[in-house]
Amino acid sequence: MMASLESETMIAGATSAGRAGDRVFDVRRVAVLGAGTMGARIAAHIANAGLPVLLLDIVPASGDRNSVAAQALDGLKKAKPAAFADPSFAAHIRIGNFEDDLAKLKDCDWVIEVVAENMEIKRSLLSKVAVHLSGDAILTTNTSGLPVAKVAERLPEDVRRRWFGTHFFNPPRYMRLFELIATPESDTRAVAAIAEFADRKLGKTVVRAKDVPNFIANRIGTFFMLNTLRIMDAQGLSVEEIDLLTGSVMGWPKTGTFRLADMVGIDVLGSVARNFAANISDERPDVKLPVIIDQLMERKWLGDKTKQGFYKKERGADGKEVRLVLDFSTMEYKPSARAVFTEIEMAKTNDSLVGRIRTLMSGNPAKDTVAKFYWQALTEMWAYAANRIGEVADTLVEIDRAMQAGFNWELGPFAMWDAAGVVETVATMRAMNLPIPAAVEKLLGAGGTSWYRSEGVEFFDVASGAYRAVDQSPELAHVASFRKANGVFAQNPGISLVDVGQGIGCFEFHSKMNSLGQDIVGFLRQKLQPGSDAVKNFDGFIITSDAQNFSVGANLMQLLLAVQDQEWDDIDLVVRDFQAMTQAIKFCPRPVVAAPFGLCLGGGTEISMHSAARQPHLELYTGLVETGVGLLPAGGGCKEMLLRAVDAAKAVNAGGGGESAEMYEALKNVFETIAMAKVSASAYEARGLRFVAESDAISMNRDRLVSDARAQALRLARGGYAAPVMRMDIPAPGASVEATLKLGVAMMLEAEYISAHDAKIANHVARVLTGGGVTAGTPVSEPYLLDLEREGFLSLCGEAKTIERVGFTLKTGKPLRN
Repeated sequence: MMASLESETMIAGATSAGRAGDRVFDVRRVAVLGAGTMGARIAAHIANAGLPVLLLDIVPASGDRNSVAAQALDGLKKAKPAAFADPSFAAHIRIGNFEDDLAKLKDCDWVIEVVAENMEIKRSLLSKVAVHLSGDAILTTNTSGLPVAKVAERLPEDVRRRWFGTHFFNPPRYMRLFELIATPESDTRAVAAIAEFADRKLGKTVVRAKDVPNFIANRIGTFFMLNTLRIMDAQGLSVEEIDLLTGSVMGWPKTGTFRLADMVGIDVLGSVARNFAANISDERPDVKLPVIIDQLMERKWLGDKTKQGFYKKERGADGKEVRLVLDFSTMEYKPSARAVFTEIEMAKTNDSLVGRIRTLMSGNPAKDTVAKFYWQALTEMWAYAANRIGEVADTLVEIDRAMQAGFNWELGPFAMWDAAGVVETVATMRAMNLPIPAAVEKLLGAGGTSWYRSEGVEFFDVASGAYRAVDQSPELAHVASFRKANGVFAQNPGISLVDVGQGIGCFEFHSKMNSLGQDIVGFLRQKLQPGSDAVKNFDGFIITSDAQNFSVGANLMQLLLAVQDQEWDDIDLVVRDFQAMTQAIKFCPRPVVAAPFGLCLGGGTEISMHSAARQPHLELYTGLVETGVGLLPAGGGCKEMLLRAVDAAKAVNAGGGGESAEMYEALKNVFETIAMAKVSASAYEARGLRFVAESDAISMNRDRLVSDARAQALRLARGGYAAPVMRMDIPAPGASVEATLKLGVAMMLEAEYISAHDAKIANHVARVLTGGGVTAGTPVSEPYLLDLEREGFLSLCGEAKTIERVGFTLKTGKPLRN
């Protein structure tokens, strides 16, 4: 893997190329044909990768000839969730129309067709497009189900060799699945070039699919959704009950079936389902589009986009928002009732998905509502998926990956079946006289007892009737893979140090939500000290994990209990330990690279900020959010933000002191970031908030994060890394700047934008950031600033309103503004 070090860290700005003979496919400029919701969002995500994009659509009957594409671009700028990782990326998109601007396609390396799902509309446009393409341009379709080869059958032979399907999932920035559908004529090198581009530049999980209706994910997912509606009707279950049964307890999205349908769009669901019904003849003719979908579409109750679908929100008489649910029998809305099943409440206490699956399927389906639903829904889904092996994809691995990346399932159908126990469930299925798929019979006949074995390293290949290795690039390896291969160097209940190869160790958090308790704090502090066994055995370290979020910050429950017991000395010691841990990260003799992703809040952000470098994933939601719970950052967060402000001011004013205009402006920005508990909406936005440095690389693909961070740590280690020297001469902004900041706080309070407690917290933050009342320009040290942080933190811990905020957040997961 050392030889591929350069390729391991490709980020925005690099290119992806494939070679076929003398032909080189190199993607540097992209065109998107069709500026509807999907096409526009595809264009935005390609812009996120740093490439120029040409977005074209039809000419309207009157007015500006580019107005359709222009309106789409304006919509992207306002989209929620945000289509652009940074608002400035909108400048990468140029707009035009199909009549005036097709000649511009000659400069594009990849042209993506995303017009209406109508065969003749697509063919008509493509015939006009083909004559404008360069000889090396790749042409693909984003069709969600039309036969890819058939769409292009009238195109010239040379163009057909550069033609295949590239199916994005909506919204493209956030949904990882990228189904790649080659035709018999597709140039394999062109296909490989786009696969590489989608992986590295767009952050996609690339899955090869067959050219069949609905491909992989929509084929399995649509069956599962339609079959769930059929089972719901047969078993007399409610909308709320189905959403609970098909939610996070089973490792599916917490939205459940109906909330997800509202989010996706009932018209989209209807379109996919109709395509499913019209083009697919398999073993389940009873699974079809229910009448309720047609009724909703006739009324244009399409879900979130029309403010009502299966659910609707209204304001009650008291002004509070009330969620209503559709009554299928009357087509009227009624108050939504919380669904409760004792079995599910008990299963939720189990952190293991495998354990939950086994528990929920252990009931008696003849008597228990929950067991009855799962035994029907899961066994029928498993059978359907097993019968699709070889039809929608070559192996079961592609099916599992597609469902995980396309529908956000924690486990694909076959991994889920393994969790339930293949041998045990098949025995029960036989006893229930349920049909057993031929693929299952082949697995059991070959002596297999599970679809995967050797901890997921091997899978049962139905075509050959034998187990073989899962095809996985080493550059996409997760921490779990290294743990299995290399073992654990050291660990405790909250954290492990895993050897990820090439002399690099990985600190992996595994507490609940990766919250930072004393076990993690003490472990990091000990292992990163000069002379420790970890420092002696590794050349560098990374901090990351395979979890959904990097860290939600310090363990607030431990803090609340200590505050309620008024254990002030213990709290002081805990804060000192946390500060010592972040300083150990910063001053470790080996480079420590943080690779944050997802939620990285409070103490998690402080860990990241103190690292020698960061390798964040694009989807990074990071911030110093302590003020939301009535506190201030006391793990070095205020200190590091001040250092960033000082360095930024010096960069524009080499002679400026603590009172310079540049210093005040930089400090005001970081003060607002902390006091307002700002959280980034991407890694690029985190740069603007100074949580991520300009020199830090950003990983587009979450699956490459470990590899990219390791490469970063190796670069630092091999470049003769030396730990920074503790700064003892930081010019304090001083008391006059503190007074100015506090004046702004007072004005906010007077205007009733903030509460009195918000003001008190903000004033503490201002005192720390300006040096604690000293004269402007007075040299202060890092330890001095840590003392100020700790003093402010302890003071706020004693406030009743802070205790209320902490308790409220622990109970609801939301901040309280009291």
